[in-house]
Amino acid sequence: MWDYSDKVKDHFFNPKNAGAVEGANAIGEVGSISCGDALRLTLKVNEDSEVIEDAGFQTFGCGSAIASSSVLTEIIKGLTLDDALKVTNQDIAAELDGLPPEKMHCSVMGREALQAAVANYRGEEWKDDHEEGALVCKCFAIDAVMIEEMVWANKLRTVEDVTNFTKAGGGCAACHEDIEAILEKVMKERGETFDPSAAPIEKVEAKAEKKPLTNLQRIKKIEEVIMSFRPQLMADGGDVELVEVIGNTAYVNMTGACSGCQMSSMTIAGIQQRLMEVMAEFIKVVPASQMPTSELVNIKEVGHA
Repeated sequence: MWDYSDKVKDHFFNPKNAGAVEGANAIGEVGSISCGDALRLTLKVNEDSEVIEDAGFQTFGCGSAIASSSVLTEIIKGLTLDDALKVTNQDIAAELDGLPPEKMHCSVMGREALQAAVANYRGEEWKDDHEEGALVCKCFAIDAVMIEEMVWANKLRTVEDVTNFTKAGGGCAACHEDIEAILEKVMKERGETFDPSAAPIEKVEAKAEKKPLTNLQRIKKIEEVIMSFRPQLMADGGDVELVEVIGNTAYVNMTGACSGCQMSSMTIAGIQQRLMEVMAEFIKVVPASQMPTSELVNIKEVGHA
């Protein structure tokens, strides 16, 4: 498990300003429930001074997302809109005494929700600086502008860093090559050389100290997490089963009422999120129907043996 600070735990167990602000005149919404994280930030802004008098949040996501949203509302209350816009995702993380690298995207989401709320108050259209045709990660709708900004601001140097800070690349992995191109471009501009084999930031020493799990241990942990989802799914007439684990990808079957259900993608995203929290490593969860044909043939042959 990741090491969370006491402040993160406090804001998770005792969130400040949870819920919508009554009489809010500024609303910012970012993320998507289908992607596993969503945040709705509501503000009550003094129309004469533009001071944020009250702030509230409604978050769908993990503990770090709740803590980041909670501390953000505490930071910005009493600030003018212009001063609030100066708050960075690093400020949010610092106020929490740090976040695990894998959870830095939660602080980024908070910053974006604030920008969206201020734009809403001012009658402006907030587009997250998205440029038509520049969408890099289709799974989580992350564009090149955001990735470049995060690479510059946080001195990111690996694809895993980018995934930790933005979620880009955390789905099908088809965008990894484009992310590497952005990393190479930005690192060249700051006088560095991109190394595909480099360790993620803040993990160089931890990797040397951490004893890796055996394949059997990894599969058992994955099975345990999936088993924890089964009771709720079975109560609704559905189920999920682990079919195979290949590298960092777990292939699952959604059965019963879950088979073909529009919410199945959300369930799979929830399983993936939970696995990454429990195992402290990047793991993809995808339907067994997407398993390489050769692996499917091997499994069927074993089943008939």
